Parts: sequence; structure tokens; C-alpha cells
Amino acid sequence: MELFERPVAQASGFSYEPGEHESEKASNSYLMSLIALMGGLPLPIINLIATFIFYMGNRNGTHFVRWHCTQALLSQFSLLFMNSFGFWWTVSIVFTDREITSDWIAYVITVILFNVTEFIATIYTAVQTRKGRHVSWWFYGELTDLLCPR
Repeated sequence: MELFERPVAQASGFSYEPGEHESEKASNSYLMSLIALMGGLPLPIINLIATFIFYMGNRNGTHFVRWHCTQALLSQFSLLFMNSFGFWWTVSIVFTDREITSDWIAYVITVILFNVTEFIATIYTAVQTRKGRHVSWWFYGELTDLLCPR
């Protein structure tokens, strides 16, 4: 994932510096998926559920908080599909007579790389957002702009 950091005043829809409370809530939207990862690692939906619950609790917050909750939710939603497909493919190999193929190996490597990249991006974004900086992810940031208008 490609990240880019924009000063809050120059970010689309953000003409103010977020307060301490806003920065903390926005940062927590990313940390929620990391905390859920520890509890529900083998089940891909746990991260999405935790992020969705946090999103629902903050959907009436300030634009800065809603925007970052939405971006975190979108990233977890796409991970759900990738991880679920890989999880069930692996289960079918383990519990049936399906064989490990080069397609499965390539998919698992891709999913692992995607998850590691998302994990690093999430930590980076949580830290920067906690400092009051706006971080927009490639693809998810522009989609979030569409879904979370001012």
C-alpha cells in the first residue's frame, strides 16, 4: 500500500487541526483492528467486526474521526475477502484430498505480503493520526473521500 501524508489544513475537507480527543479516537480506529488481530487471528471476520463496532460508536463524531474510522473499516473489509478465501482454501487442503498447488502457494504468499503491508501501514497511520496528521492510503483514501463527505 502506498501511503501519503497530507497536512490536515490541506487535506480535502479538513480545514482545522484536530483536537487531542479527535486524534486519539482516529488513531484508535486503526488500533482496533490490531487488537482484534491478537484475539481472533485464525478467523478473518473478527478484525472487521471489531473495526465495525468502533466505527458505529464514532459515526456521529467529527469529520476527522469519521473519515479515519471509515478508512480503517474499508481496509479491513477488503482484507476479509482475501483472508477468507485463503483460509477456506487452506481448510479444504487440510481436510480433503485437495493438493497443495503452485496457485495456492502464490495466493498464500500474496495474502501474507498484503497482510504484513497492511499491518505496517496501520501502525504507521495510527501513530501519525495520533499526532493529528492526516494520512490517506492509496485507493482507500480516495474511496473514503467519496463515502465520508464533509
